[in-house]
Amino acid sequence: MSRNRKPYVLASMVAVVLALGGGFATLRSQDGKAVAAEGAPASTVDVAAVAEQRITDWQQYSGRLEAVERVEIRPRVSGTITEVHFRDGSLVKKGDPLFTIDPRPYAAEVERARAQLAAAETRAAYTANELARGERLLADNAIARRDYDEKQNAAREAEANRLAARAALEAARLNLEYTRITAPVAGRVSRAEVTLGNVVAAGPASPALTTLVSVDRLYAAFDVDEQSFLRVINDGKGGAGVPVQLGLANEEGYSRSGKVSSIDNRMDTSSGTIRVRAVFDNPDGRLLPGLYARIRLGGATQRDAILIDEKAVGTDQAKRFVLVVNDSNQTAYREVKLGAVHEGLRIVEHGLQPGDRIVVNGLQHTRPGQAITPNLVSMSAPAATGNAKLADNR
Repeated sequence: MSRNRKPYVLASMVAVVLALGGGFATLRSQDGKAVAAEGAPASTVDVAAVAEQRITDWQQYSGRLEAVERVEIRPRVSGTITEVHFRDGSLVKKGDPLFTIDPRPYAAEVERARAQLAAAETRAAYTANELARGERLLADNAIARRDYDEKQNAAREAEANRLAARAALEAARLNLEYTRITAPVAGRVSRAEVTLGNVVAAGPASPALTTLVSVDRLYAAFDVDEQSFLRVINDGKGGAGVPVQLGLANEEGYSRSGKVSSIDNRMDTSSGTIRVRAVFDNPDGRLLPGLYARIRLGGATQRDAILIDEKAVGTDQAKRFVLVVNDSNQTAYREVKLGAVHEGLRIVEHGLQPGDRIVVNGLQHTRPGQAITPNLVSMSAPAATGNAKLADNR
């Protein structure tokens, strides 16, 4: 072979070796670290053991806050508004005055009823004395039976008139009390719909003067799907043991814990859901009726789960996978089924076992079957952890 052809032959041999070997063959040095055939060390990759934890399964829902008590304040007597005792949107206690209707006509009615009662009592006393005198005369046969019956009838009629006059006085007193409209419950009052000097009429058809809602506790109403209802709530106890948490639209987490208050008596067949209400304390007054609420229901019992960092998950078309590291520090493709996010880590429903080690950082630079140098790290949640999200079943 001529000297000029030797370089071409050697180059061809090297190309054949590389094609058959698929790159540098992986060897192992004396200290056990994987190295390439040319002596270069294998790439260093962050590896962590899967986390194991007892968790509560959570299901998320959207709902609205509702007042436990909501009252439309309407006048019970007619008259002119002479005073408005509150500021719009202020907090009031039970019994605090809200409006005053001109009490003078009703005070005069009380006096008139009181006078009628006095006259009726006088008449009742007189007829009672006449009846007693008639009974003595009748015993001595000194009065006709007819006269005695008339006295008895007059006494009964006078007593009935006395009772009617007393009832009229009580009604007049009630109407006088109704001129002072007070808060029936503690809560937050709306604006005054009828202002000073306006004449209002009594009755259920009359316009509301204002509205009042309780704020110490609020309902969160939301719709639960049939499967979640059967799995979580339908325990025969009305959901008493089911943990419930609430978060507002501007919150990342779930700042309040409550309890299931009521469950509707039927499933809505058109939507496949059932209406549930949970009750939450509101000591700081931040919850208002009508606000959007994020609610999550937890399972009554805990279970063991495997959790991993979200960064360790790769996407292969419609599949989710991780790279598992074996005892020989080689990676292997493993398809996984993911669940919800729990305290910043993703729950793995299928695909991993306790004790498995996976690549958690540098997944894009690592391929299945590659030997690596593992850099052992802990399986910790990211710094900015979110709260439980809906399970990803893709």
